[in-house]
This record gives sequence, C-alpha cells and structure tokens, in this order.
Amino acid sequence: MTTISTPGIGTDLRGRRLPKWAPWAIAAGAAVLSYLAIYLGGLLDGGWVLTAVVAVLLYLVLLAAVATGVEGSRAARNRVATSLIYSAFVLALLPLLSVVYTLVSKGVSRIDADFFTHSMNGITAFDANGGAYHAMIGTLEQVGLAALISVPLGVAAAVYIVEYGRGKLATAIRFFVDVMTGIPSIIAGLFVLAFYVFGMYKFFNHGQGGYSGFAASLALVVLMLPTVTRSCEEMLRLVPDALREGSYALGIAKWKTVMRVVLPTALPGIVTGVMLAVARAAGETAPVLLVSGGFNSINFNPFSGNQSSLAIYIWDQAGAASQYAPARAWSAALTLVAFVLTLTIVAKLLARRSKLK
Repeated sequence: MTTISTPGIGTDLRGRRLPKWAPWAIAAGAAVLSYLAIYLGGLLDGGWVLTAVVAVLLYLVLLAAVATGVEGSRAARNRVATSLIYSAFVLALLPLLSVVYTLVSKGVSRIDADFFTHSMNGITAFDANGGAYHAMIGTLEQVGLAALISVPLGVAAAVYIVEYGRGKLATAIRFFVDVMTGIPSIIAGLFVLAFYVFGMYKFFNHGQGGYSGFAASLALVVLMLPTVTRSCEEMLRLVPDALREGSYALGIAKWKTVMRVVLPTALPGIVTGVMLAVARAAGETAPVLLVSGGFNSINFNPFSGNQSSLAIYIWDQAGAASQYAPARAWSAALTLVAFVLTLTIVAKLLARRSKLK
C-alpha cells in the first residue's frame, strides 16, 4: 500500500503544541513578576495574598498569549479554561491552609497535660496555668444529650415522611423542616431561653429560672433536628423499592419492613448525617452562651447550674485581659477543630461503606 503525500502537507495531523515545561515556566515568570510588582512596587500592604492573586492573573494572561501564538486560539481557550479551574481551586485552598497553619502554630503552645486536666477555677489574670477540662466536659454532655434527643426524633420524622406520610400533613412537615434548616442559631437560643430557662424550668426550681447544660442541649436540638431529618430522608429515598416489595411479597408487615430492611440498608448514610449534625452543634457559641451561662469550674450535672463549653471558653479567653488568655483560646480552638475533624473523618469513612450510590 502506497502512502500519498502532498507537497507542503505533513503526514502528522497534530498541530503545534507547547512543551510540557512551558506552563511551569510561565507560572514561575508570573510569580516573579508579581513579586516585583507588589514588593518592589511599594504595595507591601497587600502581602502574600495579593501577590498570589496577581500572579494567577498574570499567569492566565501570559498563558493565553503564548498558547494563542503557538497552538491557536481554540487550544488557548481550552488551556485558559483548565487553568481557571485549577487556579480557583488553589485560591480557595489558600485561605483554608492559612487558617489551619495559624490555628496549629498558635494552638500547640498550651496543648499539655495541665490544659486537659484542670479548669479555670481560681485562675487569675496573672496565672499562666488553667485549662479547658470543664469546657470539654460541658461540650461532650451538651452535644451528647442533644444527639440523644434529636436523632430518634429526626429519624422518626424522616421515616414518616418517606414511608407513611401522604397529603398535606407530610408536605407541611417537609416544609417546616426546610424552614428550620435556615433558622439562625441565635434564634434557637432565644427560643430555649424564653421557653425553658425562664419558663418550664421554674416548675422544677421552686419558681426560679436558671441556666443549665440541658438548656444548651435543647438549643442544639433545634439546630440538629432539621439536619438529621433531611439527611435521613434523603438516604431512605435511596433505598430501592424492590427491597420493600420483596419484603411485602413474603408477607412481612410494613413496620417490620421499615425496621428490618429499610433502616439497616440506609444506616451508613443516616449515621453520616447524624455525625455531621453533631459536628455542627459542637461549634455553636451563641445559643449555648445564652442558655448555659458559662462557668469556670467543673459541673458534671447538666441539669442544674451553669455549665461551660469549648465554644464559650474560646469566646471568654479571647476577650480576657490577660497575657496568657490568648494562648488558652487558641489551644481550645485547636481542640474543638480536632474534635469536629474527627467526627467528619468518621462520617466520611462510614459514607464510603454505604452501598447506596
């Protein structure tokens, strides 16, 4: 078979392309130009963040110009669009990395045995000691009680909406759950303050209102309940109807089908939603501050007396007039982030085990 070649036309159908090192060289040049423009041009107030933004913009402009001259306008647009996606990812990642670096660098200064085993009882502004043990106890008890209340209610509401709810009542419940999802946390705190602290609590405390860790748990329930309900509802809807129909064909009652077939199938996804709701509740400050009152000593009883939490502890130490308070605040913030990160990782691992795609 003879290959016919036309004079002036090569057999390679591929056009000219930039070498693999060219984008990296353009990026390095853009970074150097940005550094010279920002730091040597007198714009020192911009810092490294402005330098990175200017470098990305210069990189996109230079890449578009070079790619257009070598590869043509179509390939240049493709390269610029791809670079925009990667640049957006990098620019979004930079603030997160900055926050993590600041948190870790300043938070490790008080991560010691004293911080995890002592409270702030008797600690003055001139004392370098003191810890967040009482706040950790408060956070664990408040979030734990909130989970014990909100999880059964949220799962039951989701089961009703998906399996039993029909007509206007189910629509109304779904609508109010969606509305509660967007309620500001301070509103939940004000509701519990009026309804429980200055209302129902009087019946158990000889006519006197009072703050408590349980009141903080109730405020967290208001915030967790819509999240648990919505996540559980979505996971229940992902369960194939064939599983339900197979159970009904065997003569199994509907309630037993829900308990033995539907819920176990959706359990990994439900647990993921629950743990994400718990992670959100652990970092709430405003509602807990309103109804728990805060306390510098250890209070193991969440149903009586003021109680602190890590969020309140951070807020209190950040505004304290002591040279040792900021270090305690940063260490408590690092502890809280580590707690939330642990819950998130566990939730992701459970989500990977889910067979519902």
